[in-house]
Amino acid sequence: MADPAFQRFQLRLLLSLPAPILRALAGGGVVYKGGRTLDPRLQFLASQSRGAPPLSSLTPEQARGGVTAMVAVLGGKVEAGVKVEALSVAGGEGPIEARAYRPDDQDPAAPVMVFAHFGGGVVGDLDTCEAFCSILAKVARCVVLSIAYRLAPEVRFPGGLEDMLAACRWARQNGARFGAPAGLIAVGGDSMGGNFAAVVCQEMKRLGEPQPTMQLLIYPALDVAGDGGSMDTYGDAWPLSRDTMEWFMGNYMGPGDAPGDPRLSPVRAENLAGLAPAVIAAAGFDPLLDQGEAYARRLTEAGVSARYRRYDALAHAFTAMTGVVPPADAACREIAALTREAMTGAEA
Repeated sequence: MADPAFQRFQLRLLLSLPAPILRALAGGGVVYKGGRTLDPRLQFLASQSRGAPPLSSLTPEQARGGVTAMVAVLGGKVEAGVKVEALSVAGGEGPIEARAYRPDDQDPAAPVMVFAHFGGGVVGDLDTCEAFCSILAKVARCVVLSIAYRLAPEVRFPGGLEDMLAACRWARQNGARFGAPAGLIAVGGDSMGGNFAAVVCQEMKRLGEPQPTMQLLIYPALDVAGDGGSMDTYGDAWPLSRDTMEWFMGNYMGPGDAPGDPRLSPVRAENLAGLAPAVIAAAGFDPLLDQGEAYARRLTEAGVSARYRRYDALAHAFTAMTGVVPPADAACREIAALTREAMTGAEA
């Protein structure tokens, strides 16, 4: 089996070729949709997936293996100056695995950021977001606690969400263990993890618990009942398509679950006032593009601070591509800097 590090090295060299050559290797022409032009490196990567069986034709176990292999090649390394600790934290029905990323120059005033990885609630693990969590820890100068929530279909909604809620409460009580303030947390996640982070804020408001200091939502899935708009424009995008999103939700939701439930589609909550300040980042070539923008707008209208960034040339899951796509790495560092500002009010 090929060494992922060597494959990453080879791919990085290949993706450093001039844009016209990459586009030619991808089949020629510029990919332009919805007023946006796809980065030629992502155009090439997408072309390499042609002919592969769609995710909807795979079992969850097969899909998990494919995502693990993809991240191993496309992802970056853990940042220098960030220590990684494996640990166990409280989950919804018992302990779950987690990793803490602690920067050498940690700001003792910064709360622990509890982070949930992407994967539609079905795929992904602690390795999926390792590089990004280390970037976030280093740039935002905070401890990042990445959680291995339970996956569907073995544990359907709301199992993973309940793990995120429990981990947040554990982190709030145990901040001092990491040299962070006790009683304070931030929450974050990408894609389905962003869904969890948004719902956590809403649930804590509903239950009368203190709000996190901020919420970080990266290309979040916020309306599983949504259709039209970017879901049509980018319905055949890579690596997330409409078909893939439907497969995720078919595995994640149970037969009695209502897609419009705010715990599944938090953008549909009636009242967003009083929620934590938000940093919301979106990818241009993403069926979920409209959802992050709509949530940022609704938060602002409700009087909640929401900083929104859209990376027009990038695609969904770019947090897992920092090892080979320089614009993805740059976007992740900017998002981490925005997190730092929102979390502490300090300059990154």
